Amino acid sequence: MTRETIANELFTVIVVRKLYIIALVIKNSYHRKNAATHHGKTGGDYLMIVKDELLSKLRRYFSLNLYEVKIWTALLSRGVSTAGELSDIANVPRSRSYDVLESLEKKGFILMKLGKPIKYLAIPPGEVVSRVKKNMREDAEERIKRLESMKGTDLLTELQTLHTQGIELVEPADLAGYVRGRLNLYNHLELILKSAEKTVNIMTTSQGFLRKMEGLRPVLEKIKKKGVRIRVAAPLTRECKNALQEVKDLIEVRHTKSINSRFCVVDGKELLFMVLNDAEVHPTYDVGVWIKTPFFASALDNLFNTAWKEMQPPEEGLK
Repeated sequence: MTRETIANELFTVIVVRKLYIIALVIKNSYHRKNAATHHGKTGGDYLMIVKDELLSKLRRYFSLNLYEVKIWTALLSRGVSTAGELSDIANVPRSRSYDVLESLEKKGFILMKLGKPIKYLAIPPGEVVSRVKKNMREDAEERIKRLESMKGTDLLTELQTLHTQGIELVEPADLAGYVRGRLNLYNHLELILKSAEKTVNIMTTSQGFLRKMEGLRPVLEKIKKKGVRIRVAAPLTRECKNALQEVKDLIEVRHTKSINSRFCVVDGKELLFMVLNDAEVHPTYDVGVWIKTPFFASALDNLFNTAWKEMQPPEEGLK
């Protein structure tokens, strides 16, 4: 069994278990509502009680809207139910419940039973997870094929021409951008690295060094073949030993204790620098600034070159 298979199975188990817990919570709240109604109470306080955090997670996992996830989890708790009952349990407007149930049926989350009144049957969560994974995989493959088919077409040529002509009209001061989120930062870093022709100078943290050597290695190997000189400076630790060994023939590395910064300069013309300490910020809120101006980038490049001469061999950081 491969690592990917194990991860998929573990994901399925976790999601199904959460769905089961949610179903129990809804079922208990529904029973309390019925009990309150039986004793003459309105039952207004006994509607479906599920944490918004759990509903939010299910929406992300299964790409559902709020009404869909409410109706679906309500049906999971009942097994079989009518649209009216589900509307009451999930606190969803009855006028919307039929549309929501139709949408869930098309997506393969539920089944509609024959007969009157019309009732709906919940499909086991494990099967739903499998269906969603299959649908997502097929959708992703279809999108990839569509994008691959663009290569060499007039559409892509027109887009490239539009971008090239547009760039020529842009003022240097406008060639700057704000990048938020570590994933977006690394995507943009990969983009500017691909354009490197002579030099790439990177200053990072110890954890940043590990992330970059893992996530950016393919693009670093490509630009190395073009003859680009790649230098990386970081406060190395023993944790960096394996990563350092793997890239020793690919990049030049130096150990530094005095400088704590995060930036990358490409050819002395283009710069991406991060404004926060990666140890003190969640990856989602990491922030960087991209600037394409030789005036500022070359100045920082020169400072890097000066500091590089004073830095220690990487072995010093592994002691």
